[in-house]
Amino acid sequence: MHIRGSMLVLSFSMVLALPALTACTQAQQTVLPLWPRGTPEPAQTTAPETDVTKPTDGLINGHRTVRLTNVTVPTLSVYPPAHGNNGASAVVFPGGGYIRLAWTGEGTDTCEWLNSLGMTCLLVKYRVPEKGHYPDNPADLEDAQQAVRLARAHAAEWHIDRNRIGVVGFSAGGNLAVLLSSHPDDNHVGSTPAVPQVPMQSGAPGEPIDARVNFAIVVYPAYLAVPPAETELDPVYTPNDFTPPTFLIQAENDRNYGHNGLVYYRALMDAGHPAQLHYYATGGHGFGVHPVGTPEEHWTDLAATWLREIHAIPEHRGSTGTGTGATAVSPVPCIAPAPPQPGQPPRPADTNSSSPPPCF
Repeated sequence: MHIRGSMLVLSFSMVLALPALTACTQAQQTVLPLWPRGTPEPAQTTAPETDVTKPTDGLINGHRTVRLTNVTVPTLSVYPPAHGNNGASAVVFPGGGYIRLAWTGEGTDTCEWLNSLGMTCLLVKYRVPEKGHYPDNPADLEDAQQAVRLARAHAAEWHIDRNRIGVVGFSAGGNLAVLLSSHPDDNHVGSTPAVPQVPMQSGAPGEPIDARVNFAIVVYPAYLAVPPAETELDPVYTPNDFTPPTFLIQAENDRNYGHNGLVYYRALMDAGHPAQLHYYATGGHGFGVHPVGTPEEHWTDLAATWLREIHAIPEHRGSTGTGTGATAVSPVPCIAPAPPQPGQPPRPADTNSSSPPPCF
């Protein structure tokens, strides 16, 4: 079953170089700490970061994935495309139940796919495990926002377009992608002492760097629907003026989270946001980027088509822009919402279907 709809288009001091973890050939990656002076909150564990993969773990994309836990030093790994950089980029959040991170199956494998489209992949190792989540515990959202701010702060250096930075998230990472989509400048996180560790200039002196994403690809998201019925969206994830064009993938036989994509898509559609949803009869949960020999094996082709439809990437990869390594892409006309005033929550989305789409 394929559902398409709601489309108005109808649609720092320490740098480390580490080898890629996938079998494919990828460009040299740069790794930056998200918080070079320490995370805003103290670590919830003193155990060392470790790979907890077991021989009995299910395969993702046909192979055993590295599963990392006890992440207390979150990082951003930058994977530029080896050829044909078109300037678009995506911040990637692997899943793992906010307990661990499926680092290769939903992380570096995703970077391989994004690089094949000429996009820069920005892979986030966010803090896990954490007790509680936003709004009770802001750590997950803090890491997500900081990753986007780092991307914009280094846009010229990494040859990426500041106005074409998206997010890709799987399972718990999909939950985090949706959270970031509606809370890019949450006041609590914006006031934490650690935020100025990113250069806070985006243009005019004193202007803060924006953590808003320009598009979202959300893959089998978790924790969006209110239990036990799971027929309604948790109000924390309500779409608002910040919410970007969104592409959703889920399977009907996702036993625990199968309704999540539906309830979020309905909220996006009711709010008049550009969105596209694809549901598969099979796949379960955690099938990754390229599940081998299954109907959902080619969902990334649908996502690539959608990225072209919303003008995130060009129709055809071609010449690079002078001096930046980025191909020019005409943005969709839009109106940028004013950010909420201090102490005020984001305004609800405009439901007028004649309104221009969110800024891209």
